[in-house]
Amino acid sequence: MDLHEKVTDWETDFDHTDGEWVADPFPIWSELRESCPIAHTDRYGGGWLPTRYEDVSAIAHDTERFTSRSIVMSEHRPPLDMAPAGVAPPISSDPPFHKGARRLLLPAFAPQAIAKLEQSTRDFCEHLIDEMGDADVVDAAVGYAQHIPVRVIANMLGFPQEDADKFRAFVHHTLEGVDLPQEERALGFQELFGYLEEQVRDHIENPRDDLTSYLLASEMDGQRVTAEHAVRSIGLILIAGIDTTWSAIGASIWHLAGHAEDRRRLAADPALLTTAMEEFLRAYAPVTMARLVREDMDYGGCPMKAEDWVLLSFPAANRDPRAFERADEVVIDREVNRHAAFGLGIHRCAGSHLARMELRVALEVWMEAFGDRFELADPGAVTWSGGQVRGPRTLPVRVQR
Repeated sequence: MDLHEKVTDWETDFDHTDGEWVADPFPIWSELRESCPIAHTDRYGGGWLPTRYEDVSAIAHDTERFTSRSIVMSEHRPPLDMAPAGVAPPISSDPPFHKGARRLLLPAFAPQAIAKLEQSTRDFCEHLIDEMGDADVVDAAVGYAQHIPVRVIANMLGFPQEDADKFRAFVHHTLEGVDLPQEERALGFQELFGYLEEQVRDHIENPRDDLTSYLLASEMDGQRVTAEHAVRSIGLILIAGIDTTWSAIGASIWHLAGHAEDRRRLAADPALLTTAMEEFLRAYAPVTMARLVREDMDYGGCPMKAEDWVLLSFPAANRDPRAFERADEVVIDREVNRHAAFGLGIHRCAGSHLARMELRVALEVWMEAFGDRFELADPGAVTWSGGQVRGPRTLPVRVQR
């Protein structure tokens, strides 16, 4: 992160890896929303940043003029012949391919399937709390949030749990290494897909009851799913299913640790968690997705060129006062909350039931352990990830038992 020159004008030269953005993007979005609602940059070969809910939603729904061939904004654009499947179906797929690729995954992420994972997730969260021992200060990101989705996803895919450090390295490289030299990016992706191909080969030779074997035994549009398609979809599940969720868990704990009134209210009334959780997702939505412009066009007065990036900042959309009352406030009993944390349009997150379950269970176990007896140990020591998934990377919290 922050390998480029520092941004001096966010309207004409934005960069989602800039240190100011990483530390606190909210004032940037707020200012742009009023002065230049669709910002531009020449970085990464050219890109645009809509900050109003209306524009983010319209572009997310417009699959005719914007392609999902690549959803991570970087110096590299995948070849045009990658469409309509893209590198990580279905999130990188365009219609009509997208429909079948998404349908393939839905049974594994349906509410009844996710319910079966809840007890093991709760047991693991309780184990993580126990492992903290009697320490007065714990890192709620490194020691808690970042472990939970890694374990859940590894179990779902039937991958070795001891490879957790590899998973974290893959996530970091894919989502935060966007400003690295292309050669270095390519090597990282070779390592990721080499690992996935090895796991898929093992599942072909030794089928078992897990998501990987399910995909390999499935059909899409009347044809058996290929090993290549399975590898690419599993790559999506591994990358998107880990960082997004640990970021949401970490940001929620960060908020509660720094806001005593909300922490006390939730400790006194655990039933508030249902609405509080959705408000944390709105206010600290972790995910921004990218699109590529298909052909030269004018969009709302913006001269978009073919192959320009468009960053769909769902977090910025969720802070738009035109769409939400008290948009910049965290209102843990907010009843009407049609947030975009899980995206909009045909690419809305297929794993939202899983993410919500993990977030709810992680917060329930944390609050059961500490109640209102925790706070930020050093607000200045909290660090955040940059790029297109934002969440705490280090989160020192002082706890009382």
